[in-house]
Amino acid sequence: MKLIRKIEQLDSSLRGGALSIGNFDGVHRGHAKIIERLKYWAGRLGGPSIVFTFDPHPVRLLRPELAPPPLTWTERKAELLAEFGVDVIIAYPTDQALLALTHDEFFDQIICRQIGAQAIVEGPNFYFGHNRQGNVHSLAQMCQDRKMACEIVEPLDNDGTLISSTRIREAINRGEVAQAAAMLTHPYRIRGMVVHGEGRGTKLGIPTANLDAIDTLIPKIGVYAGTATVDGQQWRAAIHIGPSPTFDRQLPQVEVHLLDFDGVLYGKIVEVDFFTRLREIQQFPSIEQLKQQLARDIQQARTVSLACVQSSTLPASPNNGT
Repeated sequence: MKLIRKIEQLDSSLRGGALSIGNFDGVHRGHAKIIERLKYWAGRLGGPSIVFTFDPHPVRLLRPELAPPPLTWTERKAELLAEFGVDVIIAYPTDQALLALTHDEFFDQIICRQIGAQAIVEGPNFYFGHNRQGNVHSLAQMCQDRKMACEIVEPLDNDGTLISSTRIREAINRGEVAQAAAMLTHPYRIRGMVVHGEGRGTKLGIPTANLDAIDTLIPKIGVYAGTATVDGQQWRAAIHIGPSPTFDRQLPQVEVHLLDFDGVLYGKIVEVDFFTRLREIQQFPSIEQLKQQLARDIQQARTVSLACVQSSTLPASPNNGT
């Protein structure tokens, strides 16, 4: 798989294939259905399967106050798409020049001239061009005029509700990370850099990695079970999101306790997968009662995360810290 940030890097061997355009935020099961058909058309044409995505989301330039927090960062999105066998991912640097293109100009300049697509696969809510002028109907007509294949893939249904990045975002905001995972192709993941905290976890005998610079949606405050990956190694983890009322700390933080880990994490990037929400944040009458609850949290996180890592829904790392 090739990740390209400049469309000029798309050489002749990567032209003449099948193309899908969209944000692909989260790379959920609905996206997987589109990719399945994208690969079908690429195989039929004997060309590459190409995903064209935007970095950043156009809304961040057009209406930044309305831009939702992303579910994935670009490299993670590329990693997930590569697992489905996509050949090329174009993470196009979104700018005003791109957003000013009419739907006709976008089709002619980007889709035909620069990418040389021979087939296009989209979902029914696809819009393109300045002010979202183009839709699936105009796209189909343009493709017909150019003798290009065009397939519109119906959205995927999950328990009577359509799967979308918006629904996944809502579930994460409610702390329902297991429900989000059922719509995604993997457990929900965030990443952050480990910074120095107040050191209370170490004093309690339960050291935590305090994450900063998180660039995706943070789940609802609470205690979670999951895994943490650092330097390519995966560890079972208990995750605390929110304030620490027992210590009168109101500023919310993301703190991760890596089970059985012994080492220094400061300055490292940690990626955290969320499996389930264990409980609400609460204030304890004493430090001893807090420690007892943390011990229960860790044991529960150990049990839950081990079961999830060993399940067929999550590929286990060869170094899973167990």
